[in-house]
Amino acid sequence: MPTVKVRNLKNEEVADLELSDAVFGAEYNEGLVHAAVKNFLANARAGTVGTKTRGDVSGSGKKLWRQKGTGRARIASIRSPLWKGGGNVHGPQARDWSYNLPKKMRRGALRSALSERLREGNLVVVDELVFSNPKTKDFVGALRSLGFDGKTLIVDSTDNDNLLLSARNVKGAKVVGAGGLNVYDVLYHEKVLISRSAVDQITRALDPEGGDAVSATEEAA
Repeated sequence: MPTVKVRNLKNEEVADLELSDAVFGAEYNEGLVHAAVKNFLANARAGTVGTKTRGDVSGSGKKLWRQKGTGRARIASIRSPLWKGGGNVHGPQARDWSYNLPKKMRRGALRSALSERLREGNLVVVDELVFSNPKTKDFVGALRSLGFDGKTLIVDSTDNDNLLLSARNVKGAKVVGAGGLNVYDVLYHEKVLISRSAVDQITRALDPEGGDAVSATEEAA
């Protein structure tokens, strides 16, 4: 069962936390993660692109000249794809690109990605992400104290308004709720910062046997 140091926003160690082995100790399954990322990107496609066929463009349907005797090539309609302003042949059409990925596969891919970030040392757990005021300066200072730079994913409650307002203008930082965590965000961001409460929510959602993360210091007491 993996154990991590719980830190505060000043990067001080405040406790030890035993994480669920099923959620944060899973082996990296590259094929499963690839399938989940492919599904996420497909579901995000708008699918609104579309070209006009000969039935969509404007123009008369009248035959421009008689079939024979003019010396010119025969033609049926000015809307033919062979003419300028005519319809498009076999062009892209609006469609729905989304498809369903089994729930067990999505959860398995997320467990695999989180476990890999933990093994890399790029997953940090903090006791809480509380800011007295919605100030970007305080948020950036907290990330700097924790040694975070580059693309960072912050996982906490979406009801934390001060956190959301403080982070919204920080380039490379994204705040999501525990329920909105997905494998693409975990892989796209180099660092993952998770609050203690969010760890418990993620564990309950992804652990097949249920349960919460356990503080080793509290358990020993």
